[in-house]
Amino acid sequence: MFNLKNYSTSNIKNDVLSGSVVAIALVPEAIAFSIIAGLSPLVGLHTAFILGLITALIGGRPGMISGATGAIAVVLVALVMEHGYEYMLAATVLAGVFQILVGVLKLGKFIRLVPQPAMYGFVNGLAIVIAMAQFPLFAGENWIMYALVAFTMFTMHFAPRTTKALPASLISIILVSTITIVLDLDTKRVGDLADISGSLPSFYIPNVPLNFETFKIILPYSIIIALVGLIESLLTLSVLDEMSGNRGSGNKECVAQGIGNMTCGSFGAMAGCAMIGQSIINFTSGGLGRLSSVVGAVLLILFVVSFSDFISMLPVAALVGIMFMVSISTFEWASIKHLKFMPKSDAFVMLVVTFITVYADLAIAVITGVIISALVFAWKHAKIYAHTHIEKDGTKVYELDGPLFFGSITSFNEIFDIENDPDKVVIDFKEARVMDSSGTEAIDSITKKYKNAGKILKLRHLSEDCIKALKVAGPYCTYEEDNPNYMVARDY
Repeated sequence: MFNLKNYSTSNIKNDVLSGSVVAIALVPEAIAFSIIAGLSPLVGLHTAFILGLITALIGGRPGMISGATGAIAVVLVALVMEHGYEYMLAATVLAGVFQILVGVLKLGKFIRLVPQPAMYGFVNGLAIVIAMAQFPLFAGENWIMYALVAFTMFTMHFAPRTTKALPASLISIILVSTITIVLDLDTKRVGDLADISGSLPSFYIPNVPLNFETFKIILPYSIIIALVGLIESLLTLSVLDEMSGNRGSGNKECVAQGIGNMTCGSFGAMAGCAMIGQSIINFTSGGLGRLSSVVGAVLLILFVVSFSDFISMLPVAALVGIMFMVSISTFEWASIKHLKFMPKSDAFVMLVVTFITVYADLAIAVITGVIISALVFAWKHAKIYAHTHIEKDGTKVYELDGPLFFGSITSFNEIFDIENDPDKVVIDFKEARVMDSSGTEAIDSITKKYKNAGKILKLRHLSEDCIKALKVAGPYCTYEEDNPNYMVARDY
């Protein structure tokens, strides 16, 4: 929540101004994503207000913006077409419940499993998606639209060199809107997209049968909504963490998204999640505190209730130009320069995640990136090495090096020459780590082979946890002064 003691006058000014820019930029996005989902534009606007306000107050990171998003809209469109608006609301509420559970169980930390190449791919893919989402707005427009978009981008680029009293995006909106309205230019306005006038959202219970059939219908959609929403929200949080140098709370954000979506479903709005484009607009415009997100949400609903005529007059070109600049600043250009220096596996992961994010689905893209990275990691480490020497008393010592897990068991078994080894053998695990139950079973198996061959085997430098997991080899373990201390992943 707000920490008023740390709020200076400059914080308030920057947050209010940046929140104003975000509120204006949210309008066409909310309208577009509502239409994609087959819903009224007012549904998306209400989502941006409800979810934006709740996550602003209790979310895991100050300044993050949430609302209706394309990733969620794509999931909802099939549900709305097949079962209707009421089932969409029920699925939104259930998705919120799942998201709260993820936060309460502290599972948000698993976003750290997303490797850096997949992060680059996610960011680059979304930057391309943000840019591509603007192209339909040029349909049927003349050169004036293109000129105003170019002027907006020009203003945003050079305004910070002239003054920092106002965010560059707000200056661009003011200048382009003034020119368009005063000269009455023939270009698309916000009002041409849809009628944004309406009222405040009101409490509404989804009109669906409360039975198992309803649950079966909405369950798969709710799970996908929850996962897609959390993946996009937590990755957006990670991007802002990297940009600001301050770390947010993933679990707190999960709970906030869940409460927000439950509220949306109970007030006639669609599900949503964090919006990377608007979040970056807010951050680059100076909106670093929770007040910026609150101002954005509150102003948006004021536009709907009281100032719809004024907002309808604003040129779409100004908002398109801003989103193009957001796309340019979001794209990780350094990743292109580093592409030829990256390991081929990392470069492949980045390109695959980028491609799938653009042409398929964000959740699938990120999950694919994690799976590919995990497989590459397992392949690279699927070999364990050994240095051998003979001690004065004739004992042969195998000094192992590397991780012992399901992927390296084959190379582990190939190391030993049981038939030709002397009567006394030592396996030293000082430079090795037993990672899982497959590793402990492999140790038990090799111990049994030496025992059947009538040879004396000793196992050195195994952790206490590992020794407890061994069934056959346990009695042959020796306790050293510098035994390592690590846990073994086991299936119970």
